[in-house]
Amino acid sequence: MTETLPAAGGPSLPQERRVITAIPGPKSADLLARRTDACARGLGTTLPVFVEKAGGGVLVDVDGNSFIDLGAGIAVVNVGNSADHVVHGVQEQVAAFTHTCFMVTPYAGYVEVCEALNRLTPGDHAKKSALFNSGAEAVENAVKIARSYTKRDAVVVFEHGYHGRTNLTMAMTAKNMPYKNGFGPFAGEVHRMPLAYPFRWPTGPANAGPEALAAVISKIDKEIGADNVAAIVIEPIAGEGGFIVPAEGFLPGLADYARANGIVLVADEVQTGFARTGAMFACEHEGVVPDLITTAKGIAGGLPLAGVTGRAEIMDAPHVGGLGGTYGGNPVACAAALGAIRTIEEQDLVGAARAIGDRMLPALRDMAARHPVIGDVRGRGAMVAVELVQPGTLEPDPAATAAVAAFCHQEGVLVLTAGTYGNVLRFLPPLVMPAHLLDEALAVLDKAFASVPTSR
Repeated sequence: MTETLPAAGGPSLPQERRVITAIPGPKSADLLARRTDACARGLGTTLPVFVEKAGGGVLVDVDGNSFIDLGAGIAVVNVGNSADHVVHGVQEQVAAFTHTCFMVTPYAGYVEVCEALNRLTPGDHAKKSALFNSGAEAVENAVKIARSYTKRDAVVVFEHGYHGRTNLTMAMTAKNMPYKNGFGPFAGEVHRMPLAYPFRWPTGPANAGPEALAAVISKIDKEIGADNVAAIVIEPIAGEGGFIVPAEGFLPGLADYARANGIVLVADEVQTGFARTGAMFACEHEGVVPDLITTAKGIAGGLPLAGVTGRAEIMDAPHVGGLGGTYGGNPVACAAALGAIRTIEEQDLVGAARAIGDRMLPALRDMAARHPVIGDVRGRGAMVAVELVQPGTLEPDPAATAAVAAFCHQEGVLVLTAGTYGNVLRFLPPLVMPAHLLDEALAVLDKAFASVPTSR
């Protein structure tokens, strides 16, 4: 295949997979013991190694092992770790000042990030933005803005959705364990609807779009009342729920219904945004123009920043002082965001994401034809997943998923799991991943699938 992916960015690290110790190695094991003593038990770990350096498509741990990174910090370092424009912008900003609070004495970086978001997000209408710290905070503020604008209370969300770990966003999130269990009671007026999940739609993938849309509209009309709904909040691709790409027509149909009923359509693009799916934002794939769009993760190359962007009249609905936060739009994070956006545009990382998908999806479909544990292969751009099942059924196989992930980790490939049923492997390589590393990771995955017993 022609080498179409970009060269690695970030630190000058050898772009190679290298496993020289047991996983975890001795230095990581020592740090894990210290972590157990110092850090709260509730903090999970996917791969129990401690990273010392990262760049391009690799993570290097304190023992010298080099892992191929198919996680990108959960879609955060789309531009790679320590991308040049991000590093230089941060260094200059840190040397100038680190904080004033935008609501006390503003600074240009915040305005420049808002201008960039207004330019990059879908739609040619007048837009405004506000900046926050995390994806959950952005989603929560989008709900506040929608309620202020509509003077309504109800919020519609979807099965398999994930929106964060604050009280309101836990209520909006579908999966109980580990995100919600034992943490209630949750905020009210949150109503969950069916998602057009092609692989698991009862009457088949071809019916998922129209039937799910009809079910959602019926439930809203009958159980809530459209006039009571402030916002419909949906991920254009369900992230933690298993990288579910809704059936074609479902998202445009929701947008039409929301527009007809004065409901604010909120696209939660925290995981899908900033070139991840082969478009700057995933809602663009079907031409959906949301009223509000929430962003975080890939916005700032690894620094904490989030945003809400949308129609100017909606964004201006809250009273002065109703939006904000001490650290929201921190100047250092804003400098990082401007560097990340510049990197995406200069290196055509939207095109790079498409090239990654063009490389991964056919390879994974070939594996699916040879490994019956793979029930579904799906995704867009560099947001790709496989769903594992008991062969010949739709029965989720979380044990096989965990086994494949563990095999990959021991072989020097970081993969993440996801899914409501714990049976999805999700792949989020940095968009600067060298092609040879991607191919090597796919070869390891093939071996991992082959290691799963065909009957258990």
